[in-house]
Amino acid sequence: MSKVPMTRRGYELLQQELKKLKSEDRPAVIKAIAEARAHGDLKENAEYHAAKDQQGFIEARIKDIEGKLSHVQVIDITEIDARGKIIFGSTVVILDEGADKEITYKIVGEDEADIKHGMISFTSPIARALIGKNEGDEIEFQAPDGLKTFEVLEVRYE
Repeated sequence: MSKVPMTRRGYELLQQELKKLKSEDRPAVIKAIAEARAHGDLKENAEYHAAKDQQGFIEARIKDIEGKLSHVQVIDITEIDARGKIIFGSTVVILDEGADKEITYKIVGEDEADIKHGMISFTSPIARALIGKNEGDEIEFQAPDGLKTFEVLEVRYE
């Protein structure tokens, strides 16, 4: 499997989640299962079944994160001389010319994307249109609601 790009922040967040799952969540659910078993008949023990379901979720998430971390390529934007170009990890301020509104996006890996926080995947149509552009450039891309035009106002590497 090929390497998957991720920002330093995204990598650290995944490591923190994995540590919490292994050191807090897993032991807590094991304890809950043991307590539920002590109550007797497991067939009609809702607490036991809920704890087992939770254990399955935790173990699946641990496996998922470990798999992602084993294939990640951490890209530290502060160590790259991009010469003003928009690249993976860049923070970009664009002007939506149709709505006359400024929007700030950070181009990140797929697992880090969160549009509510301005984090867009490098595979998204707008990120693909932005990558390689410089401040002052205009881009057009096909959005679900039609053709959009943006002007790149600022590129930051943070």
